[in-house]
Amino acid sequence: MKTKPNLPFWSLWNLSFGFFGVQIAYALQSANISRIFATLGADPHNLSYFWILPPLMGILVQPIVGTLSDKTWTRWGRRIPYLFVGAAVAVAVMCLLPNSGSFGLAVSAAMIFGLIALMFLDTSINMAMQPFKMLVGDMVNEEQKAKAYSIQSFLCNAGSVVGFVFPFVLTWIGIKNVAEKGVIPDSVIWSFYLGAAILILCVIYTTLKVKEWNPQEYAEYNPVSEEKEDSANWITLLKNAPSTFWKVGLVQFFCWAAFLYMWNYTTGAIAEVVWDTTDPVSEPFQEAGNWVGILFAVQAMGSVVWATILPQFKNTKFAYAISLVIGGIGFAMVPFLHDQYLQFIPFLFIGCAWAAMLAMPFTFVTNALQGYGHMGAYLGLFNGTICIPQIVAALCGGLVLSLVGHHQSTMMIVSGVLLVIGALCVTVIKNK
Repeated sequence: MKTKPNLPFWSLWNLSFGFFGVQIAYALQSANISRIFATLGADPHNLSYFWILPPLMGILVQPIVGTLSDKTWTRWGRRIPYLFVGAAVAVAVMCLLPNSGSFGLAVSAAMIFGLIALMFLDTSINMAMQPFKMLVGDMVNEEQKAKAYSIQSFLCNAGSVVGFVFPFVLTWIGIKNVAEKGVIPDSVIWSFYLGAAILILCVIYTTLKVKEWNPQEYAEYNPVSEEKEDSANWITLLKNAPSTFWKVGLVQFFCWAAFLYMWNYTTGAIAEVVWDTTDPVSEPFQEAGNWVGILFAVQAMGSVVWATILPQFKNTKFAYAISLVIGGIGFAMVPFLHDQYLQFIPFLFIGCAWAAMLAMPFTFVTNALQGYGHMGAYLGLFNGTICIPQIVAALCGGLVLSLVGHHQSTMMIVSGVLLVIGALCVTVIKNK
Protein backbone atom coordinates (compact mmCIF):
# COMPACT_ATOMS: atom_id res chain seq x y z
CA MET A 1 0.00 0.00 0.00
CA LYS A 2 1.25 3.45 -0.90
CA THR A 3 1.18 6.16 1.75
CA LYS A 4 -1.06 9.05 0.83
CA PRO A 5 1.17 11.99 -0.11
CA ASN A 6 1.25 15.27 1.77
CA LEU A 7 -0.82 17.78 -0.18
CA PRO A 8 0.14 21.44 -0.60
CA PHE A 9 -1.99 24.00 1.21
CA TRP A 10 -3.90 25.09 -1.88
CA SER A 11 -4.83 21.51 -2.75
CA LEU A 12 -6.32 21.12 0.74
CA TRP A 13 -8.04 24.49 0.25
CA ASN A 14 -9.54 23.52 -3.12
CA LEU A 15 -10.89 20.23 -1.72
CA SER A 16 -13.14 22.23 0.61
CA PHE A 17 -13.67 25.59 -1.11
CA GLY A 18 -17.16 24.72 -2.35
CA PHE A 19 -18.10 24.31 1.32
CA PHE A 20 -17.98 28.12 1.52
CA GLY A 21 -20.96 28.43 -0.80
CA VAL A 22 -22.82 25.47 0.71
CA GLN A 23 -22.45 27.00 4.15
CA ILE A 24 -23.88 30.34 3.00
CA ALA A 25 -27.04 28.44 2.07
CA TYR A 26 -27.00 26.57 5.37
CA ALA A 27 -26.46 29.81 7.33
CA LEU A 28 -29.39 31.49 5.63
CA GLN A 29 -31.54 28.51 6.52
CA SER A 30 -30.31 28.33 10.13
CA ALA A 31 -30.73 32.04 10.89
CA ASN A 32 -34.02 32.62 9.10
CA ILE A 33 -36.23 29.51 9.26
CA SER A 34 -37.77 30.36 12.65
CA ARG A 35 -38.11 33.98 11.53
CA ILE A 36 -39.81 32.93 8.27
CA PHE A 37 -42.32 30.59 9.90
CA ALA A 38 -42.99 33.01 12.79
CA THR A 39 -43.70 35.70 10.19
CA LEU A 40 -46.04 33.31 8.39
CA GLY A 41 -47.94 32.87 11.67
CA ALA A 42 -46.45 29.88 13.57
CA ASP A 43 -46.88 29.66 17.36
CA PRO A 44 -43.55 29.72 19.34
CA HIS A 45 -44.44 26.39 21.03
CA ASN A 46 -44.75 24.79 17.59
CA LEU A 47 -41.63 26.33 16.04
CA SER A 48 -39.44 23.37 16.94
CA TYR A 49 -41.60 21.05 14.82
CA PHE A 50 -40.55 22.95 11.69
CA TRP A 51 -36.97 21.96 12.55
CA ILE A 52 -37.68 18.23 12.35
CA LEU A 53 -37.48 18.16 8.54
CA PRO A 54 -33.85 19.36 8.10
CA PRO A 55 -32.21 16.64 10.25
CA LEU A 56 -34.72 14.04 9.06
CA MET A 57 -33.70 14.69 5.47
CA GLY A 58 -30.06 14.60 6.51
CA ILE A 59 -30.34 11.18 8.14
CA LEU A 60 -32.05 9.81 5.03
CA VAL A 61 -29.95 11.49 2.34
CA GLN A 62 -26.40 11.41 3.64
CA PRO A 63 -26.04 7.63 4.12
CA ILE A 64 -27.52 7.13 0.64
CA VAL A 65 -25.13 9.67 -0.90
CA GLY A 66 -22.23 8.10 0.98
CA THR A 67 -23.07 4.55 -0.06
CA LEU A 68 -23.80 5.40 -3.70
CA SER A 69 -20.71 7.56 -4.08
CA ASP A 70 -18.54 4.74 -2.68
CA LYS A 71 -19.57 2.76 -5.78
CA THR A 72 -19.60 5.64 -8.28
CA TRP A 73 -16.76 6.15 -10.73
CA THR A 74 -17.29 8.71 -13.49
CA ARG A 75 -15.13 10.90 -15.69
CA TRP A 76 -16.06 13.81 -13.37
CA GLY A 77 -15.07 11.99 -10.20
CA ARG A 78 -16.54 9.89 -7.43
CA ARG A 79 -17.97 12.43 -4.97
CA ILE A 80 -18.16 15.59 -7.11
CA PRO A 81 -21.22 14.60 -9.22
CA TYR A 82 -23.29 14.38 -6.04
CA LEU A 83 -22.23 17.74 -4.67
CA PHE A 84 -22.88 19.41 -8.03
CA VAL A 85 -26.41 17.99 -8.38
CA GLY A 86 -27.19 18.84 -4.75
CA ALA A 87 -26.01 22.41 -5.21
CA ALA A 88 -28.06 22.87 -8.39
CA VAL A 89 -31.26 21.77 -6.63
CA ALA A 90 -30.46 23.96 -3.61
CA VAL A 91 -30.13 27.01 -5.87
CA ALA A 92 -33.60 26.45 -7.32
CA VAL A 93 -35.24 25.94 -3.92
CA MET A 94 -33.49 28.97 -2.38
CA CYS A 95 -35.37 31.11 -4.88
CA LEU A 96 -38.72 29.62 -3.78
CA LEU A 97 -38.59 29.20 0.01
CA PRO A 98 -38.52 32.90 1.07
CA ASN A 99 -41.45 33.60 -1.26
CA SER A 100 -43.76 31.25 0.68
CA GLY A 101 -45.91 34.18 1.81
CA SER A 102 -45.89 36.00 -1.54
CA PHE A 103 -48.15 33.76 -3.62
CA GLY A 104 -51.47 34.84 -2.08
CA LEU A 105 -51.90 31.53 -0.23
CA ALA A 106 -53.82 31.10 3.01
CA VAL A 107 -51.67 30.92 6.16
CA SER A 108 -51.89 27.11 6.39
CA ALA A 109 -51.15 26.68 2.66
CA ALA A 110 -48.20 29.08 2.87
CA MET A 111 -46.75 27.07 5.76
CA ILE A 112 -47.19 23.79 3.87
CA PHE A 113 -45.48 25.31 0.82
CA GLY A 114 -42.69 26.56 3.06
CA LEU A 115 -42.31 23.12 4.67
CA ILE A 116 -42.06 21.37 1.29
CA ALA A 117 -39.50 23.94 0.10
CA LEU A 118 -37.55 23.51 3.35
CA MET A 119 -37.55 19.73 2.88
CA PHE A 120 -36.08 20.04 -0.62
CA LEU A 121 -33.61 22.71 0.48
CA ASP A 122 -32.20 20.65 3.30
CA THR A 123 -32.14 17.50 1.17
CA SER A 124 -30.08 19.28 -1.49
CA ILE A 125 -27.78 20.99 1.03
CA ASN A 126 -27.07 17.62 2.66
CA MET A 127 -26.40 16.10 -0.75
CA ALA A 128 -23.93 18.88 -1.52
CA MET A 129 -22.31 18.99 1.91
CA GLN A 130 -21.41 15.35 2.60
CA PRO A 131 -19.07 14.82 -0.39
CA PHE A 132 -16.65 17.46 0.94
CA LYS A 133 -16.07 15.41 4.10
CA MET A 134 -15.65 12.28 1.96
CA LEU A 135 -13.09 13.97 -0.31
CA VAL A 136 -10.90 14.65 2.73
CA GLY A 137 -11.35 11.06 3.94
CA ASP A 138 -10.44 9.73 0.48
CA MET A 139 -7.42 11.87 -0.40
CA VAL A 140 -5.82 13.25 2.78
CA ASN A 141 -3.41 11.29 4.99
CA GLU A 142 -3.77 11.04 8.77
CA GLU A 143 -0.98 13.57 9.39
CA GLN A 144 -2.81 16.29 7.47
CA LYS A 145 -6.38 15.34 8.27
CA ALA A 146 -6.78 17.66 11.28
CA LYS A 147 -5.39 20.50 9.16
CA ALA A 148 -7.73 19.65 6.27
CA TYR A 149 -10.80 19.61 8.50
CA SER A 150 -9.66 22.85 10.14
CA ILE A 151 -9.49 24.46 6.68
CA GLN A 152 -12.96 23.09 6.04
CA SER A 153 -14.09 24.55 9.36
CA PHE A 154 -12.58 27.93 8.43
CA LEU A 155 -14.34 28.01 5.06
CA CYS A 156 -17.54 26.80 6.67
CA ASN A 157 -17.51 29.63 9.18
CA ALA A 158 -16.44 32.23 6.63
CA GLY A 159 -19.43 31.22 4.51
CA SER A 160 -21.62 31.41 7.60
CA VAL A 161 -20.53 35.00 8.27
CA VAL A 162 -21.54 36.03 4.75
CA GLY A 163 -24.90 34.26 4.92
CA PHE A 164 -25.73 35.52 8.40
CA VAL A 165 -25.08 39.22 7.69
CA PHE A 166 -26.93 39.40 4.35
CA PRO A 167 -30.33 40.52 5.77
CA PHE A 168 -28.72 43.15 8.02
CA VAL A 169 -26.54 44.54 5.23
CA LEU A 170 -29.36 44.59 2.69
CA THR A 171 -31.58 46.42 5.19
CA TRP A 172 -28.75 48.91 5.81
CA ILE A 173 -28.49 49.73 2.09
CA GLY A 174 -32.21 50.40 1.89
CA ILE A 175 -34.02 47.14 1.07
CA LYS A 176 -37.26 46.82 3.04
CA ASN A 177 -37.08 44.82 6.28
CA VAL A 178 -40.83 44.80 6.98
CA ALA A 179 -43.75 43.57 4.92
CA GLU A 180 -47.47 43.05 5.24
CA LYS A 181 -48.69 40.35 7.62
CA GLY A 182 -47.71 36.85 6.47
CA VAL A 183 -45.20 38.04 3.85
CA ILE A 184 -41.42 37.63 4.22
CA PRO A 185 -39.49 40.95 4.04
CA ASP A 186 -37.51 41.74 0.88
CA SER A 187 -34.27 41.81 2.90
CA VAL A 188 -34.65 38.07 3.57
CA ILE A 189 -35.83 37.19 0.05
CA TRP A 190 -32.88 38.90 -1.64
CA SER A 191 -30.47 37.34 0.85
CA PHE A 192 -31.53 33.91 -0.39
CA TYR A 193 -31.14 35.01 -4.03
CA LEU A 194 -27.56 36.20 -3.42
CA GLY A 195 -26.71 33.06 -1.46
CA ALA A 196 -27.93 30.88 -4.33
CA ALA A 197 -25.72 32.73 -6.83
CA ILE A 198 -22.60 32.40 -4.66
CA LEU A 199 -23.30 28.72 -3.95
CA ILE A 200 -23.32 27.65 -7.59
CA LEU A 201 -20.17 29.68 -8.38
CA CYS A 202 -18.25 28.08 -5.49
CA VAL A 203 -19.27 24.56 -6.46
CA ILE A 204 -18.26 25.19 -10.08
CA TYR A 205 -14.83 26.32 -8.79
CA THR A 206 -14.40 23.07 -6.84
CA THR A 207 -15.43 20.89 -9.77
CA LEU A 208 -12.88 22.65 -11.99
CA LYS A 209 -9.99 22.59 -9.49
CA VAL A 210 -10.29 19.15 -7.85
CA LYS A 211 -9.32 16.00 -9.72
CA GLU A 212 -10.34 12.89 -7.82
CA TRP A 213 -8.33 9.69 -8.06
CA ASN A 214 -9.48 7.09 -10.57
CA PRO A 215 -10.24 3.54 -9.30
CA GLN A 216 -6.67 2.34 -9.84
CA GLU A 217 -5.13 5.29 -7.98
CA TYR A 218 -7.68 5.03 -5.19
CA ALA A 219 -6.88 1.32 -4.73
CA GLU A 220 -3.16 2.11 -4.41
CA TYR A 221 -3.77 4.38 -1.41
CA ASN A 222 -6.86 2.68 0.04
CA PRO A 223 -6.30 -1.09 -0.34
CA VAL A 224 -9.78 -2.39 0.37
CA SER A 225 -10.90 -5.31 -1.74
CA GLU A 226 -13.87 -4.86 -4.06
CA GLU A 227 -15.62 -7.77 -2.36
CA LYS A 228 -15.31 -6.10 1.02
CA GLU A 229 -16.57 -2.79 -0.37
CA ASP A 230 -19.67 -4.35 -1.90
CA SER A 231 -20.69 -6.96 0.64
CA ALA A 232 -21.73 -5.06 3.77
CA ASN A 233 -25.09 -3.39 4.35
CA TRP A 234 -25.72 -0.51 6.76
CA ILE A 235 -26.73 -2.80 9.67
CA THR A 236 -23.53 -4.80 9.26
CA LEU A 237 -21.45 -1.63 9.03
CA LEU A 238 -22.94 -0.28 12.25
CA LYS A 239 -22.36 -3.61 14.05
CA ASN A 240 -18.73 -3.56 12.97
CA ALA A 241 -18.13 0.16 13.59
CA PRO A 242 -15.22 1.01 15.90
CA SER A 243 -16.11 2.03 19.44
CA THR A 244 -14.88 5.55 18.73
CA PHE A 245 -17.73 5.93 16.23
CA TRP A 246 -20.29 5.43 19.04
CA LYS A 247 -18.44 7.36 21.74
CA VAL A 248 -18.07 10.44 19.56
CA GLY A 249 -21.73 9.96 18.64
CA LEU A 250 -22.67 10.26 22.35
CA VAL A 251 -20.91 13.62 22.54
CA GLN A 252 -22.60 14.67 19.31
CA PHE A 253 -26.05 13.93 20.75
CA PHE A 254 -25.83 16.63 23.42
CA CYS A 255 -23.99 19.13 21.22
CA TRP A 256 -26.39 19.07 18.29
CA ALA A 257 -29.47 19.16 20.53
CA ALA A 258 -28.00 22.33 22.06
CA PHE A 259 -27.48 23.99 18.70
CA LEU A 260 -30.92 22.97 17.43
CA TYR A 261 -32.40 24.99 20.30
CA MET A 262 -30.09 27.88 19.46
CA TRP A 263 -31.25 27.99 15.83
CA ASN A 264 -34.85 27.52 16.87
CA TYR A 265 -35.18 30.03 19.69
CA THR A 266 -32.47 32.69 19.34
CA THR A 267 -34.62 35.09 17.31
CA GLY A 268 -37.39 34.96 19.91
CA ALA A 269 -34.85 35.11 22.75
CA ILE A 270 -33.07 38.20 21.42
CA ALA A 271 -36.39 39.91 20.61
CA GLU A 272 -37.51 39.17 24.17
CA VAL A 273 -34.29 40.07 26.02
CA VAL A 274 -33.02 43.03 23.98
CA TRP A 275 -36.05 44.44 22.09
CA ASP A 276 -38.67 43.51 24.73
CA THR A 277 -41.16 42.12 22.19
CA THR A 278 -42.68 38.79 21.28
CA ASP A 279 -44.80 40.03 18.34
CA PRO A 280 -43.38 38.54 15.09
CA VAL A 281 -45.23 41.06 12.90
CA SER A 282 -43.71 44.08 14.67
CA GLU A 283 -40.78 46.09 13.33
CA PRO A 284 -38.72 45.48 16.54
CA PHE A 285 -39.06 41.72 16.05
CA GLN A 286 -37.77 42.00 12.45
CA GLU A 287 -34.90 44.17 13.72
CA ALA A 288 -34.13 41.44 16.23
CA GLY A 289 -34.20 38.94 13.35
CA ASN A 290 -31.56 40.96 11.51
CA TRP A 291 -29.47 41.27 14.68
CA VAL A 292 -29.57 37.50 15.20
CA GLY A 293 -27.82 37.24 11.82
CA ILE A 294 -25.11 39.56 13.14
CA LEU A 295 -24.78 37.52 16.34
CA PHE A 296 -24.53 34.31 14.37
CA ALA A 297 -21.85 36.00 12.24
CA VAL A 298 -19.97 36.92 15.43
CA GLN A 299 -20.27 33.27 16.46
CA ALA A 300 -18.88 32.21 13.09
CA MET A 301 -15.97 34.68 13.34
CA GLY A 302 -15.21 33.34 16.80
CA SER A 303 -15.22 29.88 15.24
CA VAL A 304 -12.80 30.98 12.52
CA VAL A 305 -10.33 32.26 15.12
CA TRP A 306 -10.76 29.23 17.39
CA ALA A 307 -10.35 26.86 14.45
CA THR A 308 -6.82 28.23 13.93
CA ILE A 309 -6.05 27.62 17.62
CA LEU A 310 -7.42 24.08 17.89
CA PRO A 311 -4.58 22.38 15.95
CA GLN A 312 -2.10 23.88 18.46
CA PHE A 313 -3.50 21.76 21.30
CA LYS A 314 -1.45 18.60 21.77
CA ASN A 315 -4.32 16.88 23.59
CA THR A 316 -7.24 16.84 21.16
CA LYS A 317 -9.67 15.46 23.74
CA PHE A 318 -8.91 18.36 26.08
CA ALA A 319 -9.31 20.83 23.19
CA TYR A 320 -12.68 19.29 22.32
CA ALA A 321 -13.98 19.33 25.91
CA ILE A 322 -12.81 22.83 26.84
CA SER A 323 -14.33 24.22 23.65
CA LEU A 324 -17.73 22.78 24.57
CA VAL A 325 -17.52 24.15 28.13
CA ILE A 326 -16.70 27.64 26.82
CA GLY A 327 -19.70 27.38 24.49
CA GLY A 328 -21.94 26.28 27.36
CA ILE A 329 -20.93 29.33 29.39
CA GLY A 330 -21.74 31.51 26.40
CA PHE A 331 -25.25 30.08 26.06
CA ALA A 332 -25.94 30.62 29.76
CA MET A 333 -25.02 34.31 29.48
CA VAL A 334 -27.54 35.18 26.74
CA PRO A 335 -30.69 35.77 28.90
CA PHE A 336 -28.84 38.15 31.24
CA LEU A 337 -27.43 40.66 28.72
CA HIS A 338 -29.97 43.27 27.62
CA ASP A 339 -27.63 45.31 25.43
CA GLN A 340 -27.45 44.15 21.82
CA TYR A 341 -23.68 44.71 21.62
CA LEU A 342 -22.90 42.89 24.86
CA GLN A 343 -24.48 39.84 23.23
CA PHE A 344 -21.31 39.63 21.11
CA ILE A 345 -19.49 38.11 24.11
CA PRO A 346 -21.62 34.96 24.58
CA PHE A 347 -21.78 34.33 20.85
CA LEU A 348 -17.99 34.51 20.56
CA PHE A 349 -17.87 31.83 23.27
CA ILE A 350 -20.49 29.75 21.44
CA GLY A 351 -18.28 29.98 18.35
CA CYS A 352 -15.53 28.08 20.17
CA ALA A 353 -17.87 25.12 20.65
CA TRP A 354 -19.01 25.28 17.02
CA ALA A 355 -15.43 25.19 15.69
CA ALA A 356 -14.68 22.07 17.73
CA MET A 357 -17.94 20.40 16.65
CA LEU A 358 -17.06 20.90 12.99
CA ALA A 359 -13.47 19.65 13.15
CA MET A 360 -12.93 17.27 16.06
CA PRO A 361 -15.56 14.52 15.54
CA PHE A 362 -14.51 13.81 11.95
CA THR A 363 -10.83 13.74 12.94
CA PHE A 364 -11.53 11.09 15.61
CA VAL A 365 -13.87 9.04 13.44
CA THR A 366 -11.96 9.02 10.13
CA ASN A 367 -8.76 8.05 11.95
CA ALA A 368 -10.62 5.20 13.68
CA LEU A 369 -12.09 4.04 10.35
CA GLN A 370 -8.75 3.48 8.59
CA GLY A 371 -8.78 -0.06 7.18
CA TYR A 372 -12.54 -0.52 7.60
CA GLY A 373 -13.44 0.50 4.03
CA HIS A 374 -16.79 2.07 3.12
CA MET A 375 -15.55 5.52 4.18
CA GLY A 376 -18.41 7.30 2.42
CA ALA A 377 -21.07 5.00 3.86
CA TYR A 378 -19.63 5.29 7.36
CA LEU A 379 -19.50 9.08 7.21
CA GLY A 380 -23.05 9.11 5.90
CA LEU A 381 -24.14 6.89 8.80
CA PHE A 382 -22.14 9.03 11.22
CA ASN A 383 -24.30 11.93 10.10
CA GLY A 384 -27.03 10.20 12.10
CA THR A 385 -25.24 11.41 15.23
CA ILE A 386 -25.91 14.94 13.97
CA CYS A 387 -29.48 14.39 12.77
CA ILE A 388 -31.00 12.15 15.46
CA PRO A 389 -30.31 14.54 18.37
CA GLN A 390 -31.83 17.40 16.39
CA ILE A 391 -34.96 15.34 15.67
CA VAL A 392 -35.29 14.39 19.35
CA ALA A 393 -34.69 17.99 20.46
CA ALA A 394 -37.22 19.30 17.92
CA LEU A 395 -39.89 16.82 19.08
CA CYS A 396 -39.31 17.83 22.70
CA GLY A 397 -38.88 21.56 22.07
CA GLY A 398 -42.43 22.69 22.83
CA LEU A 399 -42.54 20.61 26.04
CA VAL A 400 -39.15 21.89 27.22
CA LEU A 401 -40.20 25.48 26.44
CA SER A 402 -43.30 25.00 28.61
CA LEU A 403 -41.24 23.49 31.45
CA VAL A 404 -38.83 26.45 31.54
CA GLY A 405 -41.64 29.01 31.78
CA HIS A 406 -42.54 29.69 28.12
CA HIS A 407 -39.56 32.06 27.76
CA GLN A 408 -37.51 31.45 24.61
CA SER A 409 -34.51 33.12 26.28
CA THR A 410 -34.43 30.38 28.95
CA MET A 411 -33.90 27.81 26.19
CA MET A 412 -30.40 29.27 25.83
CA ILE A 413 -29.61 28.04 29.35
CA VAL A 414 -30.92 24.61 28.35
CA SER A 415 -28.46 24.65 25.43
CA GLY A 416 -25.61 25.59 27.78
CA VAL A 417 -26.36 22.65 30.08
CA LEU A 418 -26.45 20.26 27.12
CA LEU A 419 -23.00 21.42 25.93
CA VAL A 420 -21.46 20.91 29.37
CA ILE A 421 -22.88 17.36 29.46
CA GLY A 422 -21.34 16.81 26.01
CA ALA A 423 -17.97 17.99 27.33
CA LEU A 424 -18.14 15.44 30.15
CA CYS A 425 -18.86 12.68 27.61
CA VAL A 426 -15.62 13.52 25.72
CA THR A 427 -13.73 11.72 28.49
CA VAL A 428 -14.94 8.31 27.22
CA ILE A 429 -13.37 8.74 23.75
CA LYS A 430 -10.17 6.84 23.08
CA ASN A 431 -7.99 8.62 20.54
CA LYS A 432 -5.63 6.64 18.28
